[in-house]
Amino acid sequence: MAQPIAVTKAVRNAGAGEGLSEFSTQEMYREILGRLGEDPTRDGLLATPERVEKAMAFLTKGYDQNPTKILRGALFDVDYDEMVIVKDIEMFSLCEHHMLPFFGKVHVAYIPNGKVIGLSKIPRLVEVFARRLQVQERLTRQIADAIQEAIEPQGVGVVIEARHLCMMMRGIEKQHSSTVTSAMVGCFRQKETRAEFLSLVRQPGTGN
Repeated sequence: MAQPIAVTKAVRNAGAGEGLSEFSTQEMYREILGRLGEDPTRDGLLATPERVEKAMAFLTKGYDQNPTKILRGALFDVDYDEMVIVKDIEMFSLCEHHMLPFFGKVHVAYIPNGKVIGLSKIPRLVEVFARRLQVQERLTRQIADAIQEAIEPQGVGVVIEARHLCMMMRGIEKQHSSTVTSAMVGCFRQKETRAEFLSLVRQPGTGN
């Protein structure tokens, strides 16, 4: 059994959010390794706290990014009022309940009202919100609301299809289940517009 590290007693005695700020993130991860029954001083784990710290900083970098600023950096006046769809956007996020990954595809559509968004900005918007601790339902709504706020289109539709490792690796352990969520704003609440969007999303992409 590994010897307790220096931080152990202080962390154990501290209340929630109390007395922990003096310890580095890497010290915290070493403490976790020890509590799991591992030896954080063995060769394979010596650099693990540093690696995990860097990985978590990357996976949660969305907190430091402004979605409105990203969208408004590429807005264009266009006389176009048909549906714009960016589909099959790859998405990776961490669920806030177990901090395990969930991943899948995001489909985004909107009908302009005088302005359009540079196409590359929509996947970037998805990335901003996905790189935070999330639940799929909130992620879906945040993407739709950000587009609605940025360009005030006639409507926005967002659909996310994802698989959750918290269901696949633990708990119910259902490896083939997926979760589908949608957010419809403005004219996408109308039956015909919603149906058109969902029909186009289901069509195979040009690369298939």
